[in-house]
Amino acid sequence: MKKILPNEAVACYQVVHETSYSYQSMVTLSQQYLHLAPRSFAYQNVLQQDIRVEPLPAECAFNLDYFGNCAESLTITLPHQSLLVHAEFTVALLPRYTQEQIADSAPWEVVRDTRRPFNPASTEEPQLFMYPSPHVSWGQALSDYALVSYTPGRPHLDAALDLTQRIFDDFEFDGEATEISTPLEEVLEGRRGVCQDFAQLMIGCLRSLGLAARYVSGYILTHPPEGQPRMIGADASHAWVSVFCPDYGWVDFDPTNHCLVQYEHITLGWGRDFSDVTPLRGTVLGGGKHSLQVNVTVTPLPLVPGNTAAPT
Repeated sequence: MKKILPNEAVACYQVVHETSYSYQSMVTLSQQYLHLAPRSFAYQNVLQQDIRVEPLPAECAFNLDYFGNCAESLTITLPHQSLLVHAEFTVALLPRYTQEQIADSAPWEVVRDTRRPFNPASTEEPQLFMYPSPHVSWGQALSDYALVSYTPGRPHLDAALDLTQRIFDDFEFDGEATEISTPLEEVLEGRRGVCQDFAQLMIGCLRSLGLAARYVSGYILTHPPEGQPRMIGADASHAWVSVFCPDYGWVDFDPTNHCLVQYEHITLGWGRDFSDVTPLRGTVLGGGKHSLQVNVTVTPLPLVPGNTAAPT
């Protein structure tokens, strides 16, 4: 049976995410699509959020995307040579399952072979996250790599944690080794990449075994060297993996940091892969060459009494 978790908040964070573009020449039209507003769910309660755009958009529309993430579409018609998107929000995090609590999950073969009724109205439907997607492929090499952890009869979530730790041990973080379009097979062969690569690699491994896994976009609290202050703007976006297991629901693992996600990960949203939850993407008319700067600051805040439960 699924364990009952307490509903008292265990952490509270403020996140500031600034994206700025500088263009060589004038932009006469800019259309942008944003995934920069966090979502409330079982382990996260959004307390406050705000998005400011300069120059001011002529049109702006908020909606939920196919996966239930908060999204914003905007159109800027005022000629400009710079674009600033400032997103700021505060969230409270609630307890997640511990390593001890997931140790007795069902054997992974049972999870693979169990067929659940498909619920097209649910944004958390596991079958939405079992198949190849634009940046996540199936493959024998991915399956073979996963089967080192997924031995016969092993509990699904215990094997997922082992796969998480193996990716951390076997791969080196290298921001120059890959691009957004680098195939998973090249990541697996080269054994280098960034958090996005490691998350999508783990997802590809799990889907190759017939298991549901989704890509989670968000942020992680970083720790400055001892004795040094937290640097404003020095953090970055992050990505990890959510794995479905009956009786537990979705359980998150971070292969970049070889851990079961607990109380230092802040969620923006989730999808099949990076393409579903890109923080900011769009098209511009004019502009020529451009430079991009992204600054992220994650700040721990004191817990406020009463922030005890996420919306259901």
